[in-house]
Amino acid sequence: TMELKGINYPAMDILDILLEADILHISNEIPFAQGCPYPNPGQKNLRFCSDTRYIKLMETIGTDVVELTGDHFGDWGEAAMLNSLDMYRERAWPYFGGGENIDDSRSVVKIEHNGNKLAFLGCNAKQGAHTAASESGPGAADCKGDWMQEEVRNLKSGGYLPVVTFQHNEYYTYEAQPDQRKDFGEIARAGAVIVSGSQAHQPQGMEFVDNAFVHYGLGNLFFDQYDVSPAARSALIDRHIFYDGRFISTQLLTAVFVDYARPRAMNNAERNELLKAVFSASGW
Repeated sequence: TMELKGINYPAMDILDILLEADILHISNEIPFAQGCPYPNPGQKNLRFCSDTRYIKLMETIGTDVVELTGDHFGDWGEAAMLNSLDMYRERAWPYFGGGENIDDSRSVVKIEHNGNKLAFLGCNAKQGAHTAASESGPGAADCKGDWMQEEVRNLKSGGYLPVVTFQHNEYYTYEAQPDQRKDFGEIARAGAVIVSGSQAHQPQGMEFVDNAFVHYGLGNLFFDQYDVSPAARSALIDRHIFYDGRFISTQLLTAVFVDYARPRAMNNAERNELLKAVFSASGW
């Protein structure tokens, strides 16, 4: 669709929403590969790459921070992963949750903005479903061990507001599942102020854990699951608001896909239906 209708076509109806953010966080699973073939909508093997021209979409929406915890970051091999990292660096976009080796993948993005000290970090919690970074090779940060809990505690004691994201197991349910609750809860109790799931292909529920806002899944932003289910056609965009060194609220922005590529803002009836489902799944 991007080839036929333009690289920025997916963002045309939600661009204003995304550009309003002071800091726009984007989870991008797909590597930019030199020589990426023309997209085949009928492919069965779910092995993905993006033409390097497609980074224009990320530029257009005002990307500020890139998350790389995704399962598909390693789909096109090391060269594509390293090429993607170079492209992010060229645009001065800090990245987290993936990198050129283990240390780089575990690095924290620290941003000070209007007196607020934010720290972004994340990892992939799936067993064997992703290319994990090694001592000498690129990939996603693996959640194994307690390195992230220790990092969050250190960041919190240093005056930062930790924002933690997971690429977790995927469930086509509004309700969070036990393994999600366990892992998200542990990192919230370690001191994160936001814990967010980047893996979900449909919106999932949310809760507060030790004053942290925990959102188990937002759904797709730009992905072609129009016919998977009605729930997969809907999505949430979380607008987190920080003031005077504190996390004070989250605004839930709602979207629905009109085709395989393009979401738009929901109307009131659509929004009410989605939020009722999500709040019910949250026990609210």
